[in-house]
Amino acid sequence: MADLKNGNFLTYAYILLYIALSSGQIFFNKWVLSSKEINFPYPLGLTLLHMVFSSVLCFVLTKILKVMKVEEGMTPEIYATSVVPIGAMFAMTLWLGNTAYLYISVAFAQMLKAIMPVAVFVLGVAAGLEVMSYKMLSIMSVISFGVLVASYGEININWIGVVYQMGGVVGEALRLIFMEIFVKRKGLKLNPISVMYYVSPCSAICLFLPWIFLEKPKMDEHGPWNFPPVLLILNCLCTFALNLSVFLVITHTSALTIRVAGVVKDWVVVLLSAVLFADTKLTLINLFGYAIAIAGVAAYNNCKLKKETSRDTSDDSNPESSQRQESQPLTSR
Repeated sequence: MADLKNGNFLTYAYILLYIALSSGQIFFNKWVLSSKEINFPYPLGLTLLHMVFSSVLCFVLTKILKVMKVEEGMTPEIYATSVVPIGAMFAMTLWLGNTAYLYISVAFAQMLKAIMPVAVFVLGVAAGLEVMSYKMLSIMSVISFGVLVASYGEININWIGVVYQMGGVVGEALRLIFMEIFVKRKGLKLNPISVMYYVSPCSAICLFLPWIFLEKPKMDEHGPWNFPPVLLILNCLCTFALNLSVFLVITHTSALTIRVAGVVKDWVVVLLSAVLFADTKLTLINLFGYAIAIAGVAAYNNCKLKKETSRDTSDDSNPESSQRQESQPLTSR
């Protein structure tokens, strides 16, 4: 009985940790980018720092201290066809998403992110990974309508910020599509540490190239900025810890739990941002539209989970499928 209570306590602790870190990272990035005290309006540079820090820390933890293990079996062909596209889209998502915070509020950016399932589904249909149905079309319509209503209720809408945020949404949708095409179909399954170990350096390179031409000249012209090293390390460490918290939640709960926790986190971010940031002014139309969109997202998650469950059940009952999975070059442990 005591073990069960301890297990439940740890589960709730991991979920709360994920919600706190995910929300905190969003607020932290917004504050760093918009704060007059730090004066660091360089989202590309900030994201590049995150990826370099993650690359170095992963290397130290896995190759020097050896406290964590990286999945073996990565080949140049797999890296070129799987990791590079995923890393490039991950870099695009973080870059554009962080840039949007310079133009729109955290709450409105979060509301626009609710359109993500629509982007994933449309691109999935185009790639032949999803099948159009009346049910899914209805769900996509509900999400789109909710986001439109939330946007209509935005008082200080900035279309440059909207374009950046939607670009980040498209980048994330493409990343998920590439994960489906290059990872799942090849049987390549990596734990979060392995993903960070392989993807972070690739994303850093993809961010470094545009940073040289877009932000480095501005940073050189501006001169030194007031970015305390302690805050810089904490900001990068928070990003790394967030990825680990996702691993803990998935390991100790389920995919459904991480999705539900994500919805809770979205509402926490929207409501808290109205208290923490002066540029956030929520209206009843905002909240009403976002509630509609979140209801559509919940329905979409439910459909995806049912599909994944039925596929896993089918794979377990098919010996040939199990043999194919065992023969793949890289599997999870």
